[in-house]
Amino acid sequence: MSDLSLAHPSPIGAREESLRARAIQAQTRPSPYGPDLDLTTFSQPIEQRRQRVEALRSLEQQIREAASLAGIDSEEANRAASYFQIDYSSIYERIQRRYQGQLELMTTAEALTSYDWLRDYWWQAVAVDQDKYTAAVELAQTGGFFLRVFAGQRVTAPIQACLLVQENNISQNVHNVILIEEGADAQLITGCTLHPRVETGLHIGVTEVFLKKGAMLAETMIHNWAEGFHVRPRTGVIVEEGATFVSNYILLRPVRSVQAYPRVFLRGAGARAQFNSIMVGLKESLIDMGTYVELTGQGTRADAISRAVARDRSTMYLRGELVGQHNESRGHLDCRGMLLSEHATMHAIPELLADSAPRSQLSHEAAVGPIAEEAVEYLMTRGLPRDQAISTLVRGFMQIDLPGLPEILTKHIQRVLAATAEHSL
Repeated sequence: MSDLSLAHPSPIGAREESLRARAIQAQTRPSPYGPDLDLTTFSQPIEQRRQRVEALRSLEQQIREAASLAGIDSEEANRAASYFQIDYSSIYERIQRRYQGQLELMTTAEALTSYDWLRDYWWQAVAVDQDKYTAAVELAQTGGFFLRVFAGQRVTAPIQACLLVQENNISQNVHNVILIEEGADAQLITGCTLHPRVETGLHIGVTEVFLKKGAMLAETMIHNWAEGFHVRPRTGVIVEEGATFVSNYILLRPVRSVQAYPRVFLRGAGARAQFNSIMVGLKESLIDMGTYVELTGQGTRADAISRAVARDRSTMYLRGELVGQHNESRGHLDCRGMLLSEHATMHAIPELLADSAPRSQLSHEAAVGPIAEEAVEYLMTRGLPRDQAISTLVRGFMQIDLPGLPEILTKHIQRVLAATAEHSL
């Protein structure tokens, strides 16, 4: 096994005590973005063991349907590996036979027991005391997965992981760690969703991603929530020399609030990051999403594209910050929003910072506005009814290239986008 240490290992007990102490200090620290939540209103994690399953197809129909709306294939027809968690329990982990020896997939609890070196990655890409949500995961973790792709392996089929909430008003606090070793290549589909009977609750998802030299990860995260549900992802990504991170984020269903501001650190020369987001604000949803990237290495590049549609009484914040720390770093933000209701609100907040790198090149395009009436009228002159003309324009506006997606998932997303556009009035 290759040397995976980030530093000389510290005594496990002392390090765990330090992390816990920092988390305790941050228990009441709100996030600077999004609405503050009183975590005591959610049921506290208790010991809960759900029965494991032999195959995802054996899950009840409502769970399979909810998972499919988040991009999870219960038949596993074209999947390299699968992880499935319900509430606090992992009920399924499987690596398809042809991909065994190329990757590992297990709970983070099992991985920490198996590998002492993993503790040197634990809370390295995300600060344990970032806010009350990261603190809650450290102090009351309820699951999460560990994914490791071995050096030089090209995993040609997607890996899928589903985090599903089945009980009402609980807080699901997961901690995931993803390690893509040198020269490895993988696709990951993360589906976060809930059972149809769930009305409210909280999902906190800490995800730490480490891309070693020359590695590649294309991750697609699909959120499928409910009107009364709250979501607080906390993601950190460390990208080494010549490695590439691609992130696709899709939110097309109502949610009470979601706030996420993933932090990506392009530390190695030639490191790259690409972000693509498609979001629809529905009903009373409050969506506060963004991307923060530090371009530290020579020749680093980051591009972030977001398309957002706000309707009903939704409120959306679209944030982006690029920090150029090398004269040969390049970055671009492309943020566009469309308002389809006089009661909806949308904020576009791009930020560029050249930090001791006066020759870094950072740029942004940001636009927020209504659907173009002249475009609607043009399509109507071509024979389309007004409703259909608006639907066509909305669907076209939300279309952006999502690299790294398997064809079956691309078709699924296109169907959902079309349905969303049809009901965009």
